[in-house]
Amino acid sequence: MERIDFQTNPTRYKHWKLRFEGPVAHLVMDVDPAGGLFEGYELKLNSYDLGVDIELNDAVQRLRFEHPQVRAVVLRSGKDNVFCAGANIRMLGKATHAHKVNFCKFTNETRMSIEDATENSGQTYIAAVSGACAGGGYEIAVTADHVMLIDDRRSTVALPETPLLAVLPGTGGLTRLTDKRKVRRDLADVFCCQEEGVRGKRAIDWRLVDEIVPPSAWEATVAQRAAEFAAHSDRPADAKGIELTPLQRGFSENGVIYPHVRVALDRAARQAAITIQGPGALPSDLAGIHAEGAAFWPLAMARELDDAILHLRLNEPELGLLVFRSEGDPEAVLAADALLEAHRSDWLVREIRHYLKRVLKRVDLTSRSLIALIEPGSCFAGTLAELVFAADRGLMFTGARSGDNKPPATLRLSPLNFGAYPMANGLTRLQTRFLGEPDSVDRARATIGAALDSAQADALGLITVAYDEIDWDDEVRMLLEERASFSPDALTAMEANLRFAGPETMETRIFGRLTAWQNWVFQRPNAVGEDGALKRYGSGIQPSYDKQRV
Repeated sequence: MERIDFQTNPTRYKHWKLRFEGPVAHLVMDVDPAGGLFEGYELKLNSYDLGVDIELNDAVQRLRFEHPQVRAVVLRSGKDNVFCAGANIRMLGKATHAHKVNFCKFTNETRMSIEDATENSGQTYIAAVSGACAGGGYEIAVTADHVMLIDDRRSTVALPETPLLAVLPGTGGLTRLTDKRKVRRDLADVFCCQEEGVRGKRAIDWRLVDEIVPPSAWEATVAQRAAEFAAHSDRPADAKGIELTPLQRGFSENGVIYPHVRVALDRAARQAAITIQGPGALPSDLAGIHAEGAAFWPLAMARELDDAILHLRLNEPELGLLVFRSEGDPEAVLAADALLEAHRSDWLVREIRHYLKRVLKRVDLTSRSLIALIEPGSCFAGTLAELVFAADRGLMFTGARSGDNKPPATLRLSPLNFGAYPMANGLTRLQTRFLGEPDSVDRARATIGAALDSAQADALGLITVAYDEIDWDDEVRMLLEERASFSPDALTAMEANLRFAGPETMETRIFGRLTAWQNWVFQRPNAVGEDGALKRYGSGIQPSYDKQRV
């Protein structure tokens, strides 16, 4: 299969258009029916596939980094009589199970980046819904903070997956309906079981939308709402954005190389080693950060790691084990963290911190086993230490290797480990790690900046186990071989349960239900069998269902 590339830019968009009116951006969905990521289907009625969502993800990131003057974003359709028909059914019917599930996961991560922009970056999204808005189209709409529906007696919102396709609105639709929009359970049940959707006053009464607007006042009211939301933003009106320049990447049969990230593939062992290179020279002040722009190490590294994780998810589905390593000066990583902390009120630094947060969440949500190896010469400090805490297990080398001039392995913490990068559960990784022993978080905080050796890191509970030179190679080898020998299904279920201890949030519920229920439904013959709904959709032949409830 051709490699799926997650990098794009507005000059290459096939499906989205951006236009700007001062502090308001209009993000217009105008899908090219012939622009599908794969052959064999048309993207009719503004339906979408992964390629459409890759462009949406890119647009959301560029609005945050390249357009600081934008304070409100209007999501709307570029087609008459349809907002968005949701995920393309022909595509889902032809896609592999792994592609369907990873597509749903990426789609939801993208939608959460929209919600994150509204919540944390002063860039509020408004959905201006005109025409039919169904399934994933309605899910796009409800990621916005404010949903407007034109009251033209034709435009509707709907989640018709259950009656039409034998699948559930699994990329967050049901959870946002109940948790975010507070739709009453029985009304949500009615809404999800009817094909024709809801319009007008009923859509308001059921909290499916926030306002309805007559056609005669539509454009003026959309503009008015965007201006109102923009007026409450703290984004700078006169700042200059930074360009998210193309990533430098080199692909080979055995890996991917970026300036700050290396991915080495071992298909025989079913694993990928991801090595993060620490920073070299860093700017000395805020002006230097802005001058470096996308080359500033924390942002450059985060973009590369993000791309690498997405590449492994979609293009290397059988590599079930990710091994994190790092190389460099831990003091330089702490210096980069110090810049991010000292200038946290600056709009660009704020965006970099939130982007790092989202990338680390993507690591958390990747259904692969994660192992971190803290070795001589590594730089797991501050932000990079989050990869150790994200891992299912963290192994640390004791001391230095004989005959090797690399410094002994250390682990170091910075203030950013204590609040800058919350997980989906709303807690830091250290709070999640020490859920039953909050005093351990305080003990770890007391060591900020210190070079912790393996004994100290072990005593603080920051690693799983430490090995000396005699045992390291064999113990690591046996761990990785054992992990690769287990059932991938059992591992995914186990890891997804263990990684998110503590309180549930809308985010953990969305991804937990996606992992469990949509994963399950997408394998059931009622949906994907030869006589199932996805295969028979549009054929005029009724699907045949196994009626057993299990």
